[in-house]
Amino acid sequence: MAMAGLYRRILPSPPAIDFASSEGKKLFTEAIHNGTMEGFFKLISYFQTQSEPAYCGLASLSMVLNALAIDPGRKWKGPWRWFDENMLDCCEPLEKVKDKGISFGKVICLAHCAGADVEAFRTNQSTIDDFRKFMLVSRRQRAPSLLYTLSCKHESWITTAKYLMDDVPMLLSSDNMTDVKSVLSTVFTSLPSDFAEFIKWVAEIRRKEDGDQKTLFCMKQTSTHQDNLSNIAATVCCQGAGILTGKSSSSDRFCCRETCVSCYGAINGDKPVTVVSGTVVNGNGEQGVDMLVPLSQTDHNGCSFGSCSHSGMHPASNDVLTALLLALPPETWSRIKDEMVLEEISGLVSTESLPTLLQEEVHMFILLI
Repeated sequence: MAMAGLYRRILPSPPAIDFASSEGKKLFTEAIHNGTMEGFFKLISYFQTQSEPAYCGLASLSMVLNALAIDPGRKWKGPWRWFDENMLDCCEPLEKVKDKGISFGKVICLAHCAGADVEAFRTNQSTIDDFRKFMLVSRRQRAPSLLYTLSCKHESWITTAKYLMDDVPMLLSSDNMTDVKSVLSTVFTSLPSDFAEFIKWVAEIRRKEDGDQKTLFCMKQTSTHQDNLSNIAATVCCQGAGILTGKSSSSDRFCCRETCVSCYGAINGDKPVTVVSGTVVNGNGEQGVDMLVPLSQTDHNGCSFGSCSHSGMHPASNDVLTALLLALPPETWSRIKDEMVLEEISGLVSTESLPTLLQEEVHMFILLI
C-alpha cells in the first residue's frame, strides 16, 4: 500500500512560537536590545536545512562547525572545503543515521572528531542552573554556538509532549480530582492513542544505548584484565622460580624478563587454560618457567571479569509515564483545586528522595520536555 504524502505540519502554538509571527518578532527585537542574540547572526549566515528526515542532528552540527570557521581538512565539492552532513561519518555510519537518527553522545563524538572544542551538558551530570550560567557567561564574552536538541526521530514524541504540557494541566483542573487515585487514574487513562508507539521507541533507544555502554564497559574491563595479567606475569614467574628451586623466602631475589601470557583453547572437552611464561635470571644463571594461572569462577552468560557483570531491564509503559510525570514542572500540578490533594500529589512527585538511578531517568526526561 502506498504511503500518503505529507506537505507540512502546523506548528503547535502554544507552546511553540512562530518565528515570523508578531510575538516572534517581538521576542527577537527584545533579545537584540538585551544583547542576547549575538550567536544568532553568525549561525544564520551558515544556516542549512537537513537533506534527510533523520539528519537533524547532522545538519545542526554542520551549521555550527561552519559558523565556527573550522576547516574540515577535506574537499566538499570542487576545490571547496566545507562541512556537509554527508561528511560527518566518523562516529556513526550515515546509513544508520539516515534510518535511526543520531544520539546526543554520537553528536559529541562527531564534534570532537571535526576539531571542535565541546562542552556537553548532560542532565544526569549537571543542573539547569549550570546550563544557564554557561549561557550568561557565553553571551557576554563571546558569541556562542550552542546546539539544543529535541528528538526528531519519532512522531509519537510530539503528541506525548503536547499531552503532558497542555492536556494534563487541563485535566487536573476538573472538579473530579478528589483524591490521589482519581488524579492518577485520569492521567493514565487519557493517554494519546500512539503512546504505545512512543514506549516502543523509548525502549529501542534505551536498548541500543545500554548495548553501546555495555560493550564499551566490557572492552574497558577486558583491557584492564589483560593489563593486570601482563603486570603480574613477572611476579608469577618469580614466585614459580622460587618454588621450583626451593628458595621461596623474600631474601632470594630474581630478575624476570621476556614474560608473556598465553591462552590455550579447550581440547576434548577440557577447559581453556592460561599460561604465564618467562625467563628468570638470578646470580647463578637463567631458567625458563611456565606456570598455569588458577581458574576463577566466572559468569559466561555475559561479559564479565570479577564482579563487573551487570544486566538491564527495559521500561514498561507505566515506568516511562511515571518518569515523565515526575519530570513535569511543579506548576503543572497547581491546577488541582483541592488543597489537600495538591499537597499530597506535590509530595509524591518530589524527586529529592528518589533513588539515584530514578533521578537520572527523570533528569533525562526533563531535558526532553
